[in-house]
Amino acid sequence: MKAHPAFGDSLIAGILLLFDMGFAVTAVDNGVSFSAYLAVTLLMLGPLPFRRYHPLGTSYLILAGAFLQLFSHGGINGLPVRMSDFALAIALYTLVANTNRKTALIYLGWLLAGTLLWGIFQVGEIQAVFLVFLVFVIFGFSWAMGEFIGARRAYQREMEQRLALLETERDQQAKIAVGEERSRIARELHDVVAHSVSVMIVHADGAAYTIRSQPEVAENAVRTIADTGRQALTEMRRLLGVLRSDDAETQWAPQPDARGVVELAENTRAAGVPVRLEITGDVDDLPVGVGLSVYRIVQEALTNTIKHAGAGTTALVRLARMPEELRLEVTDNGFGTPHDVVKVSGGNGLIGMRERAAVLGGEFEAGPNPGGGWRIRATFPLAA
Repeated sequence: MKAHPAFGDSLIAGILLLFDMGFAVTAVDNGVSFSAYLAVTLLMLGPLPFRRYHPLGTSYLILAGAFLQLFSHGGINGLPVRMSDFALAIALYTLVANTNRKTALIYLGWLLAGTLLWGIFQVGEIQAVFLVFLVFVIFGFSWAMGEFIGARRAYQREMEQRLALLETERDQQAKIAVGEERSRIARELHDVVAHSVSVMIVHADGAAYTIRSQPEVAENAVRTIADTGRQALTEMRRLLGVLRSDDAETQWAPQPDARGVVELAENTRAAGVPVRLEITGDVDDLPVGVGLSVYRIVQEALTNTIKHAGAGTTALVRLARMPEELRLEVTDNGFGTPHDVVKVSGGNGLIGMRERAAVLGGEFEAGPNPGGGWRIRATFPLAA
C-alpha cells in the first residue's frame, strides 16, 4: 500500500460502499429515491482513490455529494448514519496533511455549516445535538491526525534534504581534498624535478666541455649527475606512490627537512654556483611541516639561481631559529630573475613557495634585491 497508495484508498472506498449499499433498502423504505441515494454514494466515495493526487478537487467533490445528500434526503428521519459520510472526515484529514491551513479551514467551515444545517433538519433536539457533537468530535480528530501526519512528513522531507545536502557537501569536500592533494604533489614534483634537472643539465654541459681536456672533472660531473638522478628518482617514487591503486604496495621514504639544506648547498656549489650557508640555532627538531617547507623553498630558490642568475653569481642562504619563529632568507647577486618562469609556466615555483609559507601561518616575500639580484624571505611561527 505504501508503494501504491491508490490501492489502499480504493479498498477503503470499497468497504464504505458495501456498508452504504447495505443500508440502501432502509433508505428506500423511508422514501429516499434509490437513484439519489446511489448518486450521493458514488459522488462521495468515487473520488477517494484520487485524494492523494488531487486533494483539493476530490475534497470538494465529496463535499458536493454531502450537500446533495443534505438537500435530497437530509430531512428524512429514521435513516441510519451513512458510511459514506466518513469520506468528509477523510477529505478534511487529506487537506490538513497535504495542503495549507487556510485551505483546510475554508473546507472545515463548509463542513460545520453543513453539519449545523443537517442538525436543524432533524426532528428531536436531543438527538440532533448529540449527533452534531459527535460529528464535531470526528472532524476534530481528523484535523489533529492531519496536523500530526503533515508535520511528520515535513520533518521527513527536511531530514531527506539535509541528508542530500550532507552527501553533496561530503562529495564536495572529497573533491576539494583530492584537488589539494594533487596541488601538493604537483608542487613537490615541480620542486624535485626543477632542481634536480637543472643540476644535471649544468653538470652535463660541464662534462661535455671538459671530457677531452680534463677527464677527471668530467668523470666527477657524470657521477654527480648519476647521484642527483637517483635522489630525484627516489623522491618521485615516494610522491607518486600515493597515486597508485590500493592493490599496489606503496613505498614510503622519509620527508626531507631543514637539515637537507646543507646537501642542497653542496649540490648547488657542485653545479658551479658558490653558496654560503649560515644557520643560527638548532634546526634539527623543527616541526615536520616547517622543515619540509624550508627544504622546498631553499631548493626552489637555488634552482632559480642556477637557471636565471647568470655566470659569476653567488648565493647566500640564512636560516635563523628564534624562540617564536624561524626566519629564512635566500639571496643572490645575479642579473636574472624568475619573472620569465612566472610568465611561461604559470609561476608554480613562487606560488608554491608562497603557499607553503601561508599554510603554516607564515609570511613570504620575493622580489629584486636592493643590492642587485634576487631575494626570498620567509618566516614561520614556532610558538604553540
